[in-house]
Amino acid sequence: MSDRRSEESSGDEPSSSISDEVWEQFLRDSERDIRKSAPKEPSARAREVTERLKGQQGEPEGWRTGPAWQEQNGRAARRRRAWAVIGVPLAIAVAVVAMRPSLIPGDPFGSSAGTDTATTPLSDETTTPTAPPSAVAPDTPTLAHPFAGSPALRWADGAAGIVLPKATAVGAVPKDRVELALQQTRKLLVDANLNPDVLAGGRPAAALSVLDPKQPDVLDNLNTSLRSPSKTHDPLFLFSRFDPKDVKPAGKTVKVRGRITFAKGKYQGVAVHADYTFVYPVVRAGASADGSTEVTRTIVRRVIDTELPDPARYQVTAGRLTLLRYDEDAGNSACGINDGYLHPQFPSQAPTGSAAPTGPSVDPYDRSRDIGKEEACGTVSRT
Repeated sequence: MSDRRSEESSGDEPSSSISDEVWEQFLRDSERDIRKSAPKEPSARAREVTERLKGQQGEPEGWRTGPAWQEQNGRAARRRRAWAVIGVPLAIAVAVVAMRPSLIPGDPFGSSAGTDTATTPLSDETTTPTAPPSAVAPDTPTLAHPFAGSPALRWADGAAGIVLPKATAVGAVPKDRVELALQQTRKLLVDANLNPDVLAGGRPAAALSVLDPKQPDVLDNLNTSLRSPSKTHDPLFLFSRFDPKDVKPAGKTVKVRGRITFAKGKYQGVAVHADYTFVYPVVRAGASADGSTEVTRTIVRRVIDTELPDPARYQVTAGRLTLLRYDEDAGNSACGINDGYLHPQFPSQAPTGSAAPTGPSVDPYDRSRDIGKEEACGTVSRT
Protein backbone atom coordinates (compact mmCIF):
# COMPACT_ATOMS: atom_id res chain seq x y z
CA MET A 1 0.00 0.00 0.00
CA SER A 2 1.32 3.41 -0.56
CA ASP A 3 1.58 7.15 -0.17
CA ARG A 4 1.91 8.11 -3.76
CA ARG A 5 4.08 10.59 -5.55
CA SER A 6 3.77 14.33 -5.42
CA GLU A 7 3.88 17.37 -7.68
CA GLU A 8 6.82 19.37 -6.54
CA SER A 9 6.92 20.94 -3.17
CA SER A 10 9.19 23.77 -2.24
CA GLY A 11 8.22 23.89 1.42
CA ASP A 12 7.67 27.66 1.11
CA GLU A 13 4.12 28.67 1.84
CA PRO A 14 2.92 32.01 0.54
CA SER A 15 1.08 34.18 2.99
CA SER A 16 -0.18 37.72 2.94
CA SER A 17 3.30 38.88 4.06
CA ILE A 18 5.44 36.73 1.78
CA SER A 19 8.41 38.47 0.21
CA ASP A 20 9.30 38.70 -3.45
CA GLU A 21 12.61 37.02 -2.60
CA VAL A 22 10.80 33.88 -1.38
CA TRP A 23 8.70 33.70 -4.58
CA GLU A 24 11.77 34.28 -6.72
CA GLN A 25 13.57 31.43 -4.95
CA PHE A 26 10.53 29.19 -5.50
CA LEU A 27 10.49 29.99 -9.20
CA ARG A 28 14.22 29.37 -9.49
CA ASP A 29 13.82 26.00 -7.81
CA SER A 30 10.89 25.16 -10.09
CA GLU A 31 12.83 26.17 -13.18
CA ARG A 32 15.77 24.03 -12.12
CA ASP A 33 13.56 20.95 -11.68
CA ILE A 34 11.80 21.52 -14.97
CA ARG A 35 15.09 21.90 -16.85
CA LYS A 36 16.26 18.57 -15.47
CA SER A 37 13.26 16.75 -16.92
CA ALA A 38 12.66 18.83 -20.03
CA PRO A 39 13.52 17.42 -23.47
CA LYS A 40 16.69 18.69 -25.07
CA GLU A 41 14.90 19.89 -28.18
CA PRO A 42 11.84 22.19 -28.05
CA SER A 43 8.54 20.64 -29.07
CA ALA A 44 6.96 21.47 -32.40
CA ARG A 45 4.33 23.43 -30.51
CA ALA A 46 6.98 25.43 -28.66
CA ARG A 47 8.79 26.24 -31.92
CA GLU A 48 5.51 27.31 -33.49
CA VAL A 49 4.70 29.59 -30.57
CA THR A 50 8.21 31.06 -30.62
CA GLU A 51 8.02 31.87 -34.33
CA ARG A 52 4.58 33.40 -33.94
CA LEU A 53 5.69 35.55 -31.04
CA LYS A 54 8.67 36.81 -33.02
CA GLY A 55 6.24 38.40 -35.43
CA GLN A 56 4.17 40.10 -32.75
CA GLN A 57 5.23 43.69 -32.21
CA GLY A 58 4.08 45.92 -29.39
CA GLU A 59 2.57 43.06 -27.34
CA PRO A 60 3.02 43.29 -23.55
CA GLU A 61 5.54 40.83 -22.18
CA GLY A 62 3.43 37.82 -21.32
CA TRP A 63 4.01 34.60 -19.49
CA ARG A 64 4.69 32.98 -22.84
CA THR A 65 7.48 35.45 -23.50
CA GLY A 66 8.64 36.47 -20.03
CA PRO A 67 11.96 35.03 -18.86
CA ALA A 68 10.59 32.74 -16.15
CA TRP A 69 7.90 31.18 -18.33
CA GLN A 70 10.29 30.93 -21.24
CA GLU A 71 12.58 28.72 -19.18
CA GLN A 72 9.73 26.66 -17.73
CA ASN A 73 8.10 26.27 -21.15
CA GLY A 74 4.86 27.24 -19.40
CA ARG A 75 4.62 24.01 -17.47
CA ALA A 76 3.54 23.71 -13.88
CA ALA A 77 6.04 21.85 -11.75
CA ARG A 78 4.64 18.55 -10.56
CA ARG A 79 5.63 15.41 -8.71
CA ARG A 80 3.92 12.48 -6.99
CA ARG A 81 5.05 10.23 -4.22
CA ALA A 82 3.71 6.88 -3.01
CA TRP A 83 3.62 5.42 0.47
CA ALA A 84 2.63 1.80 1.12
CA VAL A 85 0.46 0.92 4.07
CA ILE A 86 2.18 -1.37 6.49
CA GLY A 87 1.48 0.15 9.89
CA VAL A 88 -1.54 -0.51 12.12
CA PRO A 89 -2.75 1.47 15.14
CA LEU A 90 -1.40 -0.90 17.83
CA ALA A 91 2.30 -0.41 18.52
CA ILE A 92 2.66 -4.04 19.60
CA ALA A 93 1.81 -5.18 16.07
CA VAL A 94 3.93 -2.71 14.10
CA ALA A 95 7.02 -4.88 13.78
CA VAL A 96 5.04 -7.89 12.59
CA VAL A 97 2.94 -5.96 10.12
CA ALA A 98 5.94 -4.10 8.72
CA MET A 99 7.40 -7.45 7.69
CA ARG A 100 4.26 -9.37 6.74
CA PRO A 101 1.12 -7.17 6.46
CA SER A 102 -0.75 -10.12 4.96
CA LEU A 103 -0.61 -11.86 8.36
CA ILE A 104 -3.14 -9.43 9.77
CA PRO A 105 -6.71 -10.68 9.13
CA GLY A 106 -9.64 -8.39 8.51
CA ASP A 107 -10.94 -6.67 11.65
CA PRO A 108 -8.06 -8.20 13.70
CA PHE A 109 -8.91 -6.40 16.91
CA GLY A 110 -12.64 -7.05 16.94
CA SER A 111 -15.59 -5.06 15.64
CA SER A 112 -16.03 -1.61 17.10
CA ALA A 113 -19.07 0.55 17.42
CA GLY A 114 -16.78 3.53 16.93
CA THR A 115 -17.01 6.93 18.57
CA ASP A 116 -17.50 9.12 15.50
CA THR A 117 -20.47 11.00 16.90
CA ALA A 118 -18.94 11.86 20.27
CA THR A 119 -16.11 14.14 19.17
CA THR A 120 -15.72 17.90 19.01
CA PRO A 121 -14.75 19.26 15.56
CA LEU A 122 -11.37 20.95 15.34
CA SER A 123 -11.24 24.66 14.70
CA ASP A 124 -10.08 25.74 11.24
CA GLU A 125 -6.37 25.44 10.50
CA THR A 126 -4.92 28.95 10.31
CA THR A 127 -1.16 28.36 10.54
CA THR A 128 1.32 25.71 9.51
CA PRO A 129 1.19 22.82 12.02
CA THR A 130 4.43 22.18 13.88
CA ALA A 131 3.82 18.49 14.64
CA PRO A 132 1.67 15.57 13.51
CA PRO A 133 -1.73 15.02 15.14
CA SER A 134 -1.70 13.33 18.51
CA ALA A 135 -2.11 9.59 18.69
CA VAL A 136 -5.70 8.40 18.55
CA ALA A 137 -7.04 5.46 20.55
CA PRO A 138 -6.92 2.37 18.34
CA ASP A 139 -10.28 1.59 16.79
CA THR A 140 -11.38 -0.40 13.78
CA PRO A 141 -13.21 1.53 11.04
CA THR A 142 -16.61 0.15 10.10
CA LEU A 143 -19.29 1.05 7.58
CA ALA A 144 -21.16 2.87 10.34
CA HIS A 145 -18.03 4.61 11.63
CA PRO A 146 -15.48 4.77 8.79
CA PHE A 147 -13.24 7.31 10.57
CA ALA A 148 -12.95 5.42 13.84
CA GLY A 149 -9.35 5.40 15.06
CA SER A 150 -8.34 8.22 12.70
CA PRO A 151 -7.20 11.78 13.53
CA ALA A 152 -9.54 12.84 10.71
CA LEU A 153 -12.51 11.98 12.90
CA ARG A 154 -12.54 15.59 14.13
CA TRP A 155 -11.85 17.15 10.74
CA ALA A 156 -14.43 18.98 8.64
CA ASP A 157 -16.72 17.16 6.25
CA GLY A 158 -16.14 17.67 2.52
CA ALA A 159 -16.19 21.14 0.99
CA ALA A 160 -16.97 22.67 4.40
CA GLY A 161 -13.31 22.07 5.20
CA ILE A 162 -12.10 24.37 2.42
CA VAL A 163 -12.56 27.73 4.11
CA LEU A 164 -11.42 30.81 2.23
CA PRO A 165 -9.71 33.71 3.99
CA LYS A 166 -11.30 37.12 3.75
CA ALA A 167 -10.26 38.73 0.47
CA THR A 168 -8.42 42.04 0.66
CA ALA A 169 -6.61 44.12 -1.94
CA VAL A 170 -2.98 43.12 -2.51
CA GLY A 171 -0.99 46.12 -3.70
CA ALA A 172 -2.56 47.22 -6.97
CA VAL A 173 -4.67 44.04 -7.19
CA PRO A 174 -8.24 44.93 -6.12
CA LYS A 175 -10.25 42.94 -3.63
CA ASP A 176 -12.60 41.52 -6.25
CA ARG A 177 -9.74 39.94 -8.21
CA VAL A 178 -8.34 38.43 -5.02
CA GLU A 179 -11.78 36.99 -4.29
CA LEU A 180 -11.99 35.58 -7.82
CA ALA A 181 -8.59 33.88 -7.48
CA LEU A 182 -9.63 32.33 -4.16
CA GLN A 183 -12.98 31.12 -5.49
CA GLN A 184 -11.44 29.65 -8.64
CA THR A 185 -8.82 27.79 -6.60
CA ARG A 186 -11.52 26.44 -4.28
CA LYS A 187 -13.54 25.29 -7.29
CA LEU A 188 -10.47 23.44 -8.55
CA LEU A 189 -9.93 21.73 -5.20
CA VAL A 190 -13.55 20.74 -4.68
CA ASP A 191 -14.07 19.25 -8.12
CA ALA A 192 -10.68 17.51 -8.23
CA ASN A 193 -10.93 15.93 -4.78
CA LEU A 194 -14.55 15.81 -3.61
CA ASN A 195 -16.84 15.44 -6.64
CA PRO A 196 -18.29 11.88 -6.40
CA ASP A 197 -18.27 11.51 -10.18
CA VAL A 198 -14.60 12.50 -10.39
CA LEU A 199 -13.71 10.20 -7.51
CA ALA A 200 -15.29 7.36 -9.50
CA GLY A 201 -13.11 8.14 -12.53
CA GLY A 202 -15.26 10.77 -14.26
CA ARG A 203 -13.94 13.81 -16.06
CA PRO A 204 -13.13 16.78 -13.75
CA ALA A 205 -14.75 19.31 -16.07
CA ALA A 206 -15.25 22.03 -13.45
CA ALA A 207 -11.62 21.81 -12.30
CA LEU A 208 -10.31 22.00 -15.86
CA SER A 209 -12.59 24.96 -16.62
CA VAL A 210 -10.76 27.27 -14.20
CA LEU A 211 -7.33 26.67 -15.77
CA ASP A 212 -5.97 28.95 -18.47
CA PRO A 213 -5.96 27.25 -21.91
CA LYS A 214 -3.19 29.65 -22.95
CA GLN A 215 -0.73 28.21 -20.44
CA PRO A 216 1.48 25.95 -22.58
CA ASP A 217 1.13 22.19 -22.11
CA VAL A 218 -0.80 22.20 -18.83
CA LEU A 219 -4.28 21.36 -20.14
CA ASP A 220 -2.81 19.19 -22.88
CA ASN A 221 -0.89 17.15 -20.31
CA LEU A 222 -3.89 16.85 -18.00
CA ASN A 223 -6.17 15.75 -20.83
CA THR A 224 -3.59 13.21 -21.97
CA SER A 225 -3.37 11.83 -18.44
CA LEU A 226 -7.14 11.43 -18.22
CA ARG A 227 -7.35 9.83 -21.66
CA SER A 228 -4.26 7.58 -21.48
CA PRO A 229 -2.84 7.34 -17.94
CA SER A 230 0.83 6.44 -17.63
CA LYS A 231 3.75 6.97 -15.26
CA THR A 232 4.60 10.30 -16.88
CA HIS A 233 1.00 11.38 -17.55
CA ASP A 234 -0.83 10.48 -14.36
CA PRO A 235 -4.19 12.12 -13.54
CA LEU A 236 -3.44 11.47 -9.85
CA PHE A 237 -0.98 14.35 -10.09
CA LEU A 238 -3.99 16.65 -9.65
CA PHE A 239 -7.14 14.54 -9.26
CA SER A 240 -8.25 11.93 -6.73
CA ARG A 241 -9.69 8.90 -8.56
CA PHE A 242 -10.63 5.36 -7.57
CA ASP A 243 -11.48 2.47 -9.87
CA PRO A 244 -15.19 1.69 -9.21
CA LYS A 245 -14.50 -1.93 -10.14
CA ASP A 246 -11.98 -2.06 -7.29
CA VAL A 247 -13.45 -0.05 -4.40
CA LYS A 248 -16.43 2.10 -3.51
CA PRO A 249 -16.87 4.85 -0.89
CA ALA A 250 -17.69 3.78 2.66
CA GLY A 251 -20.39 6.40 3.11
CA LYS A 252 -20.72 9.85 1.61
CA THR A 253 -18.20 11.77 3.74
CA VAL A 254 -14.63 12.72 2.87
CA LYS A 255 -12.74 14.36 5.73
CA VAL A 256 -10.79 17.53 4.88
CA ARG A 257 -8.25 19.71 6.65
CA GLY A 258 -5.98 22.48 5.42
CA ARG A 259 -5.78 26.14 4.57
CA ILE A 260 -5.55 28.67 1.74
CA THR A 261 -3.42 31.81 1.78
CA PHE A 262 -2.83 34.54 -0.78
CA ALA A 263 -0.08 37.04 -1.52
CA LYS A 264 1.29 39.32 -4.21
CA GLY A 265 1.92 37.34 -7.37
CA LYS A 266 5.04 37.22 -9.49
CA TYR A 267 3.03 38.17 -12.57
CA GLN A 268 1.39 41.36 -11.28
CA GLY A 269 -1.58 39.43 -9.95
CA VAL A 270 -2.56 37.51 -6.84
CA ALA A 271 -0.91 34.21 -5.95
CA VAL A 272 -2.89 31.57 -4.04
CA HIS A 273 -1.33 28.76 -2.00
CA ALA A 274 -3.53 25.80 -1.01
CA ASP A 275 -2.46 22.92 1.26
CA TYR A 276 -5.13 20.30 2.01
CA THR A 277 -5.39 16.70 3.15
CA PHE A 278 -8.32 14.51 2.10
CA VAL A 279 -9.22 11.24 3.82
CA TYR A 280 -11.21 8.70 1.78
CA PRO A 281 -12.77 5.65 3.51
CA VAL A 282 -13.54 2.80 1.11
CA VAL A 283 -14.71 -0.81 0.97
CA ARG A 284 -14.15 -3.41 -1.71
CA ALA A 285 -16.46 -3.01 -4.69
CA GLY A 286 -17.91 -6.49 -4.17
CA ALA A 287 -18.32 -6.12 -0.42
CA SER A 288 -22.13 -6.30 -0.44
CA ALA A 289 -22.07 -9.48 -2.51
CA ASP A 290 -19.55 -11.42 -0.44
CA GLY A 291 -20.61 -10.03 2.94
CA SER A 292 -17.30 -8.27 3.65
CA THR A 293 -17.52 -5.06 5.63
CA GLU A 294 -13.79 -4.32 5.92
CA VAL A 295 -13.06 -0.59 5.64
CA THR A 296 -9.75 1.05 4.87
CA ARG A 297 -8.72 4.65 4.23
CA THR A 298 -6.54 6.41 1.68
CA ILE A 299 -5.10 9.79 2.71
CA VAL A 300 -4.19 12.29 -0.02
CA ARG A 301 -2.43 15.57 0.62
CA ARG A 302 -2.22 18.23 -2.08
CA VAL A 303 -0.18 21.43 -2.18
CA ILE A 304 -1.14 23.71 -5.07
CA ASP A 305 0.11 27.13 -6.15
CA THR A 306 -1.95 29.17 -8.59
CA GLU A 307 -1.89 32.74 -9.79
CA LEU A 308 -4.37 35.06 -11.45
CA PRO A 309 -2.00 37.27 -13.49
CA ASP A 310 -2.83 40.77 -14.70
CA PRO A 311 -4.45 40.29 -18.15
CA ALA A 312 -3.51 43.85 -19.09
CA ARG A 313 0.18 42.99 -18.85
CA TYR A 314 0.37 39.28 -19.64
CA GLN A 315 -0.96 37.09 -22.40
CA VAL A 316 -3.48 35.20 -20.31
CA THR A 317 -7.19 34.44 -20.33
CA ALA A 318 -8.98 36.83 -18.00
CA GLY A 319 -10.39 35.07 -14.95
CA ARG A 320 -8.52 31.80 -15.55
CA LEU A 321 -5.85 30.44 -13.22
CA THR A 322 -2.21 29.87 -14.07
CA LEU A 323 -1.13 26.62 -12.40
CA LEU A 324 2.39 27.05 -11.04
CA ARG A 325 2.83 23.92 -8.96
CA TYR A 326 0.88 20.88 -7.84
CA ASP A 327 2.31 18.38 -5.35
CA GLU A 328 0.51 15.20 -4.36
CA ASP A 329 1.30 12.77 -1.56
CA ALA A 330 -1.00 9.76 -1.07
CA GLY A 331 -0.99 7.33 1.84
CA ASN A 332 -2.27 3.77 1.35
CA SER A 333 -2.22 3.15 -2.37
CA ALA A 334 -0.37 0.35 -4.10
CA CYS A 335 3.07 1.13 -5.49
CA GLY A 336 3.98 0.85 -9.14
CA ILE A 337 0.49 0.91 -10.66
CA ASN A 338 0.05 3.63 -13.28
CA ASP A 339 -3.54 3.20 -14.45
CA GLY A 340 -4.70 6.60 -13.18
CA TYR A 341 -6.41 5.28 -10.03
CA LEU A 342 -5.56 5.15 -6.36
CA HIS A 343 -5.46 1.54 -5.15
CA PRO A 344 -6.19 1.32 -1.40
CA GLN A 345 -4.86 -1.75 0.40
CA PHE A 346 -6.87 -3.58 3.06
CA PRO A 347 -5.34 -5.04 6.26
CA SER A 348 -6.55 -8.54 5.36
CA GLN A 349 -5.15 -8.50 1.83
CA ALA A 350 -1.65 -9.21 0.64
CA PRO A 351 0.14 -6.14 -0.79
CA THR A 352 -0.44 -5.51 -4.49
CA GLY A 353 1.45 -3.46 -7.04
CA SER A 354 4.64 -4.00 -8.98
CA ALA A 355 6.94 -1.98 -6.71
CA ALA A 356 7.85 -2.93 -3.15
CA PRO A 357 8.07 -0.04 -0.66
CA THR A 358 11.66 1.13 -0.30
CA GLY A 359 11.27 4.59 1.22
CA PRO A 360 10.90 5.67 4.84
CA SER A 361 7.82 5.31 7.00
CA VAL A 362 5.75 8.47 7.41
CA ASP A 363 2.58 9.62 9.09
CA PRO A 364 0.17 10.62 6.28
CA TYR A 365 -1.77 12.81 8.72
CA ASP A 366 1.34 14.86 9.52
CA ARG A 367 0.67 18.23 7.92
CA SER A 368 3.84 19.74 9.36
CA ARG A 369 6.15 17.90 6.97
CA ASP A 370 7.11 19.00 3.47
CA ILE A 371 6.02 16.89 0.53
CA GLY A 372 7.42 16.49 -2.94
CA LYS A 373 11.08 15.94 -2.08
CA GLU A 374 11.16 12.15 -1.95
CA GLU A 375 10.38 9.94 -4.92
CA ALA A 376 10.59 6.43 -3.50
CA CYS A 377 7.51 4.52 -2.46
CA GLY A 378 7.61 4.22 1.31
CA THR A 379 5.28 3.07 4.08
CA VAL A 380 2.77 4.79 6.34
CA SER A 381 2.55 4.47 10.10
CA ARG A 382 -1.23 4.69 10.27
CA THR A 383 -4.32 5.08 8.12
